[in-house]
Amino acid sequence: MIFNYRILGFVSVLSLVLYGFFNLALYSLIPVTLTLPGISGLILSIGMAVDANILIFERIREELNDGNTLIRSIDSGFQRANSSIVDGHITTLLSCFVLFLLGTNFVKGFAATLGIGVLISLFTSLNCSKTILRFFTTYQSLRQKNLYLPRNNFSN
Repeated sequence: MIFNYRILGFVSVLSLVLYGFFNLALYSLIPVTLTLPGISGLILSIGMAVDANILIFERIREELNDGNTLIRSIDSGFQRANSSIVDGHITTLLSCFVLFLLGTNFVKGFAATLGIGVLISLFTSLNCSKTILRFFTTYQSLRQKNLYLPRNNFSN
């Protein structure tokens, strides 16, 4: 993420670290036993957290390429990615709910860890990432657009 998205990738890594801390904190509050299906639910929810960050950062890049300012691009990028992120997370939560109601114990463990992870992913991708990114943009040296756009590997 850092290599491809530069500053945005670093923000994504920080957001994912917070995601991991929040996830482990909830696992300790709710006694969760991580069986193999539970671990697969955790891994799938990590993938959804990464995907949410990618959706946001691609929207921010589109806005920057359209000539918007950095702050306007960040706000617009989060706003444009919001609906697709929320839709994907809600449909996953509905699936988790049905699996938890109708599944066996192993399937319930998968549904529980996936549901917890999806809820935390929704929070960290939409709130924590934006807060961290807005904090970074308070520093003048980190407001350069070229730090947020991909490097050009082709020279003319």
